[in-house]
Amino acid sequence: MPPAPRPDGLIDVTIVDLELTRAPAWPHNPAPVGPRLALFRARKPPLHYYRYLYDAVGRPWLWLDRKRMDDEQLTAIVHDDAVEISVLHCDGAPAGFVELDYRGLPDAVNISYFGLVPERFGLGLGRYFLRSAIDEAWRRGPAKITVNTCTLDHPGALPLYQKSGFVPVGTRTIAFDPRLPAAPPVSAAGSG
Repeated sequence: MPPAPRPDGLIDVTIVDLELTRAPAWPHNPAPVGPRLALFRARKPPLHYYRYLYDAVGRPWLWLDRKRMDDEQLTAIVHDDAVEISVLHCDGAPAGFVELDYRGLPDAVNISYFGLVPERFGLGLGRYFLRSAIDEAWRRGPAKITVNTCTLDHPGALPLYQKSGFVPVGTRTIAFDPRLPAAPPVSAAGSG
């Protein structure tokens, strides 16, 4: 649940920036036993599919930034050759996605978005999926991997990042307005 709004309707959100400055030493990243899993890279996905993933994963956590982008803005990011989107499938259906942004190389790879759909919580997929993303990001040889989380995120997000080797390097608080429109302008609805 998001924090209670202030009298002005805004929500104070604390963002934690984290870094991973060396490749983790886990010997093996076993997939959870039970569900059939497949991890696929979505190369320049259709915008409707990206928007579906973004909403399915981010709706409980008030992810709105990408919803507020028109098709041209969003295409410029998700179709950039230096941005990789991978989708975790569980028993044949999308279970989550990760967006790795390599535009900061050689200095950093940023995990822009990472998460699971709520129906797949509690199956042990988060750790496996995050570690798979970290392993993939290190293949490009960055100096570090960055990610952030916030007080609107799943309560297990920060502990998961820390258990995977990320270290907090800073915090900041912003005033977030969940009332702003969460959809692109109507003029952009037909493209993509």
